[in-house]
Amino acid sequence: MHPKGRLVQSVSLDLRCDFGSYRGMTEKLLIVLTGAGISAESGLKTFRDHNGLWENHRVEDVASPEGFRRDPRLVQDFYNARRAQLLSPEVRPNAGHEALVRLEREWPGEFLLVTQNVDNLHERAGNQRLLHMHGELLKARCLRTHAVHEWTDPILPDTRCPCCRRSGTLRPHIVWFGEMPLEMPRVYGLLARCDVFLAIGTSGQVYPAAGFVEAVPETARTVELNLEASAVSSAFGEHLHGPAGRIVPAFVDQLLENLRQS
Repeated sequence: MHPKGRLVQSVSLDLRCDFGSYRGMTEKLLIVLTGAGISAESGLKTFRDHNGLWENHRVEDVASPEGFRRDPRLVQDFYNARRAQLLSPEVRPNAGHEALVRLEREWPGEFLLVTQNVDNLHERAGNQRLLHMHGELLKARCLRTHAVHEWTDPILPDTRCPCCRRSGTLRPHIVWFGEMPLEMPRVYGLLARCDVFLAIGTSGQVYPAAGFVEAVPETARTVELNLEASAVSSAFGEHLHGPAGRIVPAFVDQLLENLRQS
């Protein structure tokens, strides 16, 4: 069976991956997908955990276009609170984020980090070749002009948009349920020729990201690095289970060491 279809034994921190097979990948395309699991270790609540952000709100009320039309103040307050949490001094990149910066800098081929997360922790750590498929919490979008603005303040009922100069026309630059994630043609074009695909801290429950592993070539190496098996774990060829702040640095260290021995 091809590499992305075979199910191998899950491992904790002994890293029983076939790292030797990564040698010689000097011109290969590496795509990394990250989800809420990597940000949770930086103190950010996740969407789908038992104690996560949806606990006191229905998803339809705070993360859908319909919910925004029904009660824009509720939705703005919800994201204002998340924005304030992200900007608090207690929230900072962790060792998993820092390892991905090292991977981007030292990987000898093409590299793209696609994140489902709307925080800016990858940027703060130092990643540059990344794409936010679900939008960004520190940006706001004008409903009239569709212009996107950097935004760190609360969005209130009387907040005026910088471009149209009207109040009530700004919304969080977030992809809500029922909306199309950003830059999907570009992502699928790159997945179609991907050589190594890593998924880190993802639940495997949110599409289209959960289906990315099925969009890579059959010859691609696919690795799931997660606290536990995801809903699509069986589609990956290799699995490393444990906290992202521990297994991601260990995986990156071993991967880069084997590449240096090529």
